[in-house]
Amino acid sequence: MGKRRFTEVWRVWAVMAAIVLATVVVTLRLVQLQIVDHAQYAADARLIHFGQDTLADRRGALLDRNGYPLAASEAAFNVMVEKRAWEDPAEAQAAADSLAEVTDASSAEMLSIVADTEAFEVPVVRGLNYGQGVAVRELGLYGVRLLEGSRRTYPEGNLAAQLLGFVGQENSGLTGLEIDLDSILGGNPGQVTYERDGIGNQLAFGARSETPAQPGANVVLSIDRYIQRVAEQELDRAISDNEAKGGTIIVIQPKTGQVLAMASRPTFDVTNPDLSDNSKQALFRNRAITDTYEPGSVFKVVTMAAALDLGVVSPGTWWFDEGVVHVSDWSIYNWDLSANGSQTVQDILSKSLNTGAVWLANLSGSAGFYDYINRFGFGVTSDSGLSGEVDGRVRTPESDPEGWRPVNMATNSFGQGIAVTPLQMAMAVAAIANDGVLMKPQLVNEIVGPLGTQVVEPEAVRQVISPETARTLLDMMGVVMDGASTAYIDVPGYAFGGKTGTANIATENGGYKPDAYISSFVGIAPLGEPEIAVLVKIDEPAGVPWGTVVAGPAFSRLTQRVLAYLKVPPTKEVFVSELLD
Repeated sequence: MGKRRFTEVWRVWAVMAAIVLATVVVTLRLVQLQIVDHAQYAADARLIHFGQDTLADRRGALLDRNGYPLAASEAAFNVMVEKRAWEDPAEAQAAADSLAEVTDASSAEMLSIVADTEAFEVPVVRGLNYGQGVAVRELGLYGVRLLEGSRRTYPEGNLAAQLLGFVGQENSGLTGLEIDLDSILGGNPGQVTYERDGIGNQLAFGARSETPAQPGANVVLSIDRYIQRVAEQELDRAISDNEAKGGTIIVIQPKTGQVLAMASRPTFDVTNPDLSDNSKQALFRNRAITDTYEPGSVFKVVTMAAALDLGVVSPGTWWFDEGVVHVSDWSIYNWDLSANGSQTVQDILSKSLNTGAVWLANLSGSAGFYDYINRFGFGVTSDSGLSGEVDGRVRTPESDPEGWRPVNMATNSFGQGIAVTPLQMAMAVAAIANDGVLMKPQLVNEIVGPLGTQVVEPEAVRQVISPETARTLLDMMGVVMDGASTAYIDVPGYAFGGKTGTANIATENGGYKPDAYISSFVGIAPLGEPEIAVLVKIDEPAGVPWGTVVAGPAFSRLTQRVLAYLKVPPTKEVFVSELLD
């Protein structure tokens, strides 16, 4: 009887112990759920019971100077998929196939996106138009919904692709002006939180709160879409005619510094940029500001400006050309190996004499010569506001006292051994056309936002040379063009000034690329009251490399078309036959 009693008591205690242990386990679990991990589980519950979307209002447009859209946003839809809705492989495949039929997206890619995410839901297709959005909604797929958004469009196609840049999947800028002006164009995002049912659909009468998004501002650029189109057409033609590897054309309004056109080749498809190929990403950069080159003889206008402004010469000053000048252990010759005897300073520019440029630099002295190079804006960024802009390279006795030699100034005088960007060279020429005043390059004219319009005023950097020197140099550039072959360079009906250049291409190891040249031309028109300053730069033409032959025709055709478009009256008589040539 005692043994039986003991067994019964033991069983009672065992049951009580199990109850106590279970109670402790449950209590500890409740403590963990309701106290220790409360925040996490509450958040998870909110994710299931409440949905949250980021609201993006319209991204501001990039407009040309006349208000035509170059980049704009239009309403679009993103397809959102809940991860748990596609847990079953067969159901997921069927849903993805249905979406692929109406969206033209890859079903395999959609499945991969959902499988790889840790989020409650994820976008699998972006930027659908209205018709595609309706088709997705009519499918009525479980766990699939549409999120209203926008997509970027480029009404002018690939016009100014490198300058404008493009946006990413989140509708924020990645390159070009799209990223440089992102804080202005993007506005401020909003947020909406809403209550939803067990399968993720928004409850019609559920709780909802919303912080509205603020639209981005529109930005009116200095670019003129017609002039930009002409610049790109003439650049493409010059590259094709000369079997060149690329090039750049820039058109500046001298009085304001506004950039009317900035075109570079090679380029890319801004409507569908290929981000998967790293080798193609170099096409995205704006070579007008990111790439430097040795400008060659076009730089002689800077050397001439320094000597004229210092008063050491005038256009009629005589000088004797022996055909060679010796600097230290170096011998420098004219481009055509000529020895011209008695010449005027005007002849130095007209005949593009290297020896004459060296003579002018020596008369100016190293301090004076490099002072004017700095004044014209070389060696520092132009402060264009464009990301990726580089300084260029100017070696002076002060910046490199150990490495600089007199021969550096000699070669710099005719544009070798010095590196500039196309924009720096264009702005320097525009300064000559603007009574010697260097302007800051201007790419934004107005910012039009919800609170009004902000006008960007032209900004002068400095007086580089006197107005008298600028006028003298303009006239000299006009004389240069009077002696040029009209078969290559001519703008019928207009007096204009210019300078050609042909330069070697420097390599990274300090030498020059064999049998490779950059052909260029800088021009100003009309000569009396300049409306445009133009730089044409053609990289590595296959045939004759002379700037007159390669770059001159592009300048002539472009200038003729642009002046007519700007309704600039002719400055001299012209025969109809000349206009038809």
